[in-house]
Amino acid sequence: MRALLILIIVLAIALIAGDRAAVTLTQNEIGRAIAGEYELPQRPRVAIGGFPFLTQAVDGRYREIDVEVGDWQDQDIRVRDLDVTLTDVSAPLRDLLGRRTSNLVAATATATALVPYDVVRDFAPSGVETISHGPDGLRVTGTFSVEGIPVPATLIVTVVPTEDGIEVTPVSVQPAAGGPTIPLALLRNSLAFTVPLQRLPLGARLTAIEPTTAGLRATAVAHDIRFSDLPRA
Repeated sequence: MRALLILIIVLAIALIAGDRAAVTLTQNEIGRAIAGEYELPQRPRVAIGGFPFLTQAVDGRYREIDVEVGDWQDQDIRVRDLDVTLTDVSAPLRDLLGRRTSNLVAATATATALVPYDVVRDFAPSGVETISHGPDGLRVTGTFSVEGIPVPATLIVTVVPTEDGIEVTPVSVQPAAGGPTIPLALLRNSLAFTVPLQRLPLGARLTAIEPTTAGLRATAVAHDIRFSDLPRA
């Protein structure tokens, strides 16, 4: 009986080790294929969720695949820390072994990325000097024209996702120390602007924007998508 138990334990360890080796190999191959096929500047880190992996591979269906792309650029907008999580993925084993990712299909894709504040500032009106996140919200500082007179001030703004991108709207004005009080109505229209980031890879549309100390954290979601829809760099 003792020998049988030892044998069962050894076999279990071998199966687990084989499963982990297979998932690591597959993740590396998917990463290489993605980097090569889409001309990404670096190989993304791929993590296939769920255990055991081998049963998922044979079935060709995966509960979750996470792809960490890192830096990514769409036209004039660059983002950092781009991460795409695919759920309920259909991927034939022969395609994965053949390094073909175009046939991967996912029920949902949730993408998150950081839009640095220097990128946001590139789309701001003239006069905007800094954009930062503080205890009172997202702050935009600069020197703004009020009836032809340059006046330093700080604006508190809100950010929301729209069909055109990230919409930035002033909601209050804080005058500079010793400076005049500026009615919000004089600045609201002229200093509202949009960062034209309408979507992230795989056609994911923006659903949420969260200010952080490092930039705007954008979240986007797509449904019933193909991995081949990932835009080329």
